[in-house]
Amino acid sequence: MKLLLLLLPALLFAASKPNQGDPNHQEWIGLFNGKNLKGWTPKIRGYAPGENFGKTFRVEKGLLKVSYDAYDTFNERFGHLFYKDNFSYYVIAVEYRFTGEQAKGGPNWALRNSGIMIHGQPAATLTKSQDFPVSIEVQLLGGNGKDPRTTANLCTPGTNVVRDGKLFTPHCLSSTSQTYAGEQWVRAEVRVLGNERVEHRVNGELVLSYEQPQLGGGNVKEAIPEWTQAGKLLSEGSISLQSESHPVEFRKVELLNLKGCMDPKAKNFKHYYVKVDNAACKF
Repeated sequence: MKLLLLLLPALLFAASKPNQGDPNHQEWIGLFNGKNLKGWTPKIRGYAPGENFGKTFRVEKGLLKVSYDAYDTFNERFGHLFYKDNFSYYVIAVEYRFTGEQAKGGPNWALRNSGIMIHGQPAATLTKSQDFPVSIEVQLLGGNGKDPRTTANLCTPGTNVVRDGKLFTPHCLSSTSQTYAGEQWVRAEVRVLGNERVEHRVNGELVLSYEQPQLGGGNVKEAIPEWTQAGKLLSEGSISLQSESHPVEFRKVELLNLKGCMDPKAKNFKHYYVKVDNAACKF
């Protein structure tokens, strides 16, 4: 009995740890640590990469916040917070909510508006005066108290996609989600399969999908030529979170990598991987 009591804490600790060897166990990566902006680089229009004007992006009480209390007026200072790594096959998930009032001078369309930018250019390649990274935008909208406003929509700064077998060139496309008003938390997930297919989900429900994300289209100012080659498929890229003049908070930013070891004999084999990277296998 005494030996059992001595071993019990160790057994309980082992049982409480996730089963890393289980091929069905989803290993989500926390991109936001709840403490600081480690791993992230701000890029605000008119400023160099890494210059976080007015602490637009900040961490307070475990939340990643986009705030404008240092702005006299917004003045088209659109910003993005870039994660340090590029990804190709993955699921990116955020839990977000809109708060407070829009910054003075913010455009009408940016009311309760933010976004997750995927397959984007790196922060270091944005020109100083560039407003948005060339990317695929998963547009996050909050209800305005009057009109239906879906969230996890598609917008295409410098890009196009394919829908129903045809090139889709309008700038934005609404999802089928409901409207989320007030300051409620919403979970948005984006399943990205290289240059093949992208799916948007809100609180677990599929609300939009499309194929073949690619360069092309307008709605980006001052992008470098490398990122304006119309028709070039986007198979990977940066991930960033938007600052578009309305305060927004994120309590979770996490990623499930879908590219990895697909050899069933390996210790780190996962059933949910869809893109093989057997160089990562561990035996």
